[in-house]
Amino acid sequence: MLESGTNKAKKRNLLRRVRRQRLKYITILPSLITLLNGICGFAAIGFASKGFSAGLVNFSFHRIELPYFAIAGYMIFCAMIADMLDGRVARMSHTTSSFGGQLDSLCDIVSFGVAPAFLMLKILEYKLTVLVEPTPVFSDFLSRFIWLTAAIYIACAAIRLARFNVENEEDETEHMSFVGLPVPAAAGVLASLVVFYEDMLPSLGTGSAVYNIGESLILYSLPFVAIGAALLMISRIPYPHLINQYFKGRKPVTHLFWSVAIIGLIYLCGLQSALVISFCGFSLSGFVRWFYYRIILKAPRQTYTGLSVKLAETTGSPDD
Repeated sequence: MLESGTNKAKKRNLLRRVRRQRLKYITILPSLITLLNGICGFAAIGFASKGFSAGLVNFSFHRIELPYFAIAGYMIFCAMIADMLDGRVARMSHTTSSFGGQLDSLCDIVSFGVAPAFLMLKILEYKLTVLVEPTPVFSDFLSRFIWLTAAIYIACAAIRLARFNVENEEDETEHMSFVGLPVPAAAGVLASLVVFYEDMLPSLGTGSAVYNIGESLILYSLPFVAIGAALLMISRIPYPHLINQYFKGRKPVTHLFWSVAIIGLIYLCGLQSALVISFCGFSLSGFVRWFYYRIILKAPRQTYTGLSVKLAETTGSPDD
C-alpha cells in the first residue's frame, strides 16, 4: 500500500510539471511570418512537382509567365525574406521565445531543406531524361544517384538546424558569425542555379553554343553542388552574419562602397545572375578562407576565422 501511494504521488508531481510546461501565450505577428516561411517552402514543392508533370507548359498569372521550376526557386527566396523578417520583428518587439525558435527551425527544414532538394530532384529527373536519353540500366543508376544526393542534402540540413538550436541562444543580437554554412544560404545556391537556368539562360538563345554549355554545366554539376553545400552546412567552417557584421551600427565607408557595388551588380547582370554570384560566392568564401589559412598557412584557428575572440566565443569554436 505504501509503495502504491508513493507511485501515485510521483504521477501527480509529474502531471503538475507537465502542466507548468504547457505553452499559454505566443506572439502572433512573428509566428505568422515564420509560418509564411514554411508555406512558401510548401508552395515551392508544389510548383516543382507541377513543373515535372507540366513539361514545357509555363506558369501564367496576370502578366507573369515563367517555368514552374523557376517559380519554385523564387518561392524559396520568398521564404528567405520571411525567415529574415520573423527574427527581426520578434527582437524589435522584445518577444523572442523558445517557441519561436523551434517553429522557425521546423519551417526552415521545409523551405531550405526539403524544398530545394525536391526541386533539384525533379528538375534533374525531367531534364536529364530528355537531354541524355539514357539506357534503362544507366537511367536507374542516375535516378538512384540523384535521389541519394537529395537525401544527403536533407539530412545535413536537419543536422545543421538541430546543432544551431543546441549551440545558440534565443537572442541572436550579438551573434556575428555562423559555424557552418547557414541552411538558407545552402538553399540559395541550389535555387539560384535553377532560377538562372530556367529564367535567364533561355534569353541567351535556346540552342546556341552558350546555352548548350551553360545547360550542361548547371545540370551535370547540380548534384555535386548539393553534396558540397551539404558538407559545408555540417562543417565547422565559420561564416559571417552579414546583417550584424556589415549593416548594423556604425560601419566604415568601405561597407557603403560594397553595398553600392552589389546594387550595381544586380542592375548590370540582372537579378538571376546576381543571385548566383552572391550565394555561390558566399558559400565558397568561407571554405576558401578556411583552406588558405588553415591548410596552406597552417595558422591557428583564431586567425583563419577573420573574427575577434569575442565573436568566436559568441558563436562557438569552429573546431570543437
